[in-house]
Amino acid sequence: MTHAEQDSPSVTGPDAAPEPATARRDWAWTRLDTPIGPLLLAATREGLVQVVFHADARTARRALTRLEQFFGGPPLSGIPHLATATTELSAYFAGRLRTFTVPLDWSLSSGFAAQVLQVLATDVPYGGVVGYQDLADRVGEPGAARAVGAAMGSNPLPVVVPCHRVVASDGGIGGFGGGLETKRLLLALEGVLPAPLF
Repeated sequence: MTHAEQDSPSVTGPDAAPEPATARRDWAWTRLDTPIGPLLLAATREGLVQVVFHADARTARRALTRLEQFFGGPPLSGIPHLATATTELSAYFAGRLRTFTVPLDWSLSSGFAAQVLQVLATDVPYGGVVGYQDLADRVGEPGAARAVGAAMGSNPLPVVVPCHRVVASDGGIGGFGGGLETKRLLLALEGVLPAPLF
């Protein structure tokens, strides 16, 4: 695997400091227990805005502090898109859902990264994979395989925007901001890899 095919650390993950929004926006969050560990889900009135892996108390606290700063205030008790995301992710992990319909709020992504992630979300179906170079070609930037890797590492909506489906050209699974074991489990769930023996 080349350096270009390794994902960069997530810039919108629990350690990121997104630029604050210009005005107060309504948002809410919840934690969802899944086979890959607890996920923190955050949504606005526009849609699901962030999924954070390994959302233990410390990681969740840091992510929530940044979201509160970004959206200009504390969370609400609930938002409809959050309930939709929770239902759909639960169904996905139970093997009953292959396509997410929850609206997405792209506030935490911009520029080339947002363009790549949006193509990934619409063009790479459940059970499929794509290479970093192929994804660069699909967005019309054939020399941008390394930038595609960085875009995957900055994905604020992993699982729903399936960066786990981006693999190395040498046949390896590539990098992953949520950890390689998490990526293996997601690919096994979708039938791309054999299920772990134990």
